[in-house]
Amino acid sequence: MNNKITIIGTGAGDFDQLSIGSYRTLQSAERVYARTLDHPVIQELMNEGLEIHGFDHIYEGNESFEETYRTIVDNLWAEAKKGSLVYAVPGHPMMAEATVQLLLNESVDQGIDVEVAGGQSFLDALFTAVRIDPIEGCQILDATRFTRNEVQVRNHLIFVQVYDQFTASNVKLTLMELLPDDYEVTVLQAAGSKEEKVTSVPLFELDRTVEVNNLTAVYVPPVQEEALLYRDFSWLRQVVATLRGPEGCPWDKKQTHESLKKYLLEESYEVIEAIDSGDVDHLAEELGDVLLQVMLHAQIGEDEGMFSVDDVIYYLNEKLIRRHPHVFGEEKAHTAEEVAGLWNSVKAQEKESMPSKLDGITKGLTGLMRASELQKAAAKVGFDWDEAEPIWDKVKEELDEFHDAVTHRTHELREEELGDLLFAIVNLARFYKIDPEVAVHRTNHKFEKRFQYIEKCVEENNEKIEDLALEVLDRYWEEAKTKGIK
Repeated sequence: MNNKITIIGTGAGDFDQLSIGSYRTLQSAERVYARTLDHPVIQELMNEGLEIHGFDHIYEGNESFEETYRTIVDNLWAEAKKGSLVYAVPGHPMMAEATVQLLLNESVDQGIDVEVAGGQSFLDALFTAVRIDPIEGCQILDATRFTRNEVQVRNHLIFVQVYDQFTASNVKLTLMELLPDDYEVTVLQAAGSKEEKVTSVPLFELDRTVEVNNLTAVYVPPVQEEALLYRDFSWLRQVVATLRGPEGCPWDKKQTHESLKKYLLEESYEVIEAIDSGDVDHLAEELGDVLLQVMLHAQIGEDEGMFSVDDVIYYLNEKLIRRHPHVFGEEKAHTAEEVAGLWNSVKAQEKESMPSKLDGITKGLTGLMRASELQKAAAKVGFDWDEAEPIWDKVKEELDEFHDAVTHRTHELREEELGDLLFAIVNLARFYKIDPEVAVHRTNHKFEKRFQYIEKCVEENNEKIEDLALEVLDRYWEEAKTKGIK
């Protein structure tokens, strides 16, 4: 017969919450271990003379709860191999007990039976104390190992395992990223016991004015004010769906993928302008405008039954993980150069089915960007100059041909020769590792600032810009250059 670990829950706090069956099991056990001795029921049992071994010292010796739980379970397996034992945990064994889950998952491999004998959960008492119906939507989170992404502020939130001030502080700081600092939360001590205590505090005081222990839980009521949901992605999705819905905005409802193309380009360039300005708040706003374009395209796809934003996110995640085998797989890369090699290898595999080396280049890029990408693709197979001098010669040649076309050729040929000149200049920029699109954007910005300086000078002199000679305007322009206006 296999040795056995019997797991008993000691309830929320009161000795009278312990069932007769559990009490008899504990009293008759040859060996009893408790995750923590800091529990009223455990203390009372010890006062009655029951010998109980605790694992409190392990909490002090480990840096994380994961290490602590692992060590406790390893100790229990070692002791269970010597003979059957009883393991006592606070509350109910199946409620927020990581050690219990580890024991259940590993029992077959260890060759030791694990039986959950029950216990009373504090949840019923907690629901009564804060007067909520969990069927409305309730999320229970382990305060020792949750992430911000898991928190759904539109649900009733219950944080359990709020052992100490550090854990309470972690809960507070995470929630303050989603909720106002003064959002009211409720701290519950020993729910359902004679020592039950319910205290409401503003969020920022959660780890300051309230004493916490291993019988502490924190309740956060669901958000009712719409403005507090503006950081929530699902709320954004709902807003965009409403704009496109039957009672939505006439303009948004009539948009198509085609009609929105120009706005996506415009918003992308405004992001670049915000980056150049160094204004982070403006950048956040402009990135939001780009995200709106993505959400509108996704909503159109969903309205047409073709795809949704979930598919957009799926393809993005799938691509990121596939193209980063050094992060999500077995490959190794320690430098940017090694990463670039892996990236090119993965992309090469993706493009094996493409008949042309140029097929993977997006046709929707701006002219300068597409020219650069076409040249890069050709360079990968050796169709490129190794030195700058031939490129300079090509630029001069194309400039002469454009000049000749302007003098002697048709408009169509002039346009063609200008395109050849621009293509050659892009090649030169690529050789010197200059992004031509970024370069011309900076020049546009510089021109705008200097021209606005001219307008300002003209206005200050009570003149009309249309009435001034080019020489006067050029003098103002040179002033702007002298003052370093860019």
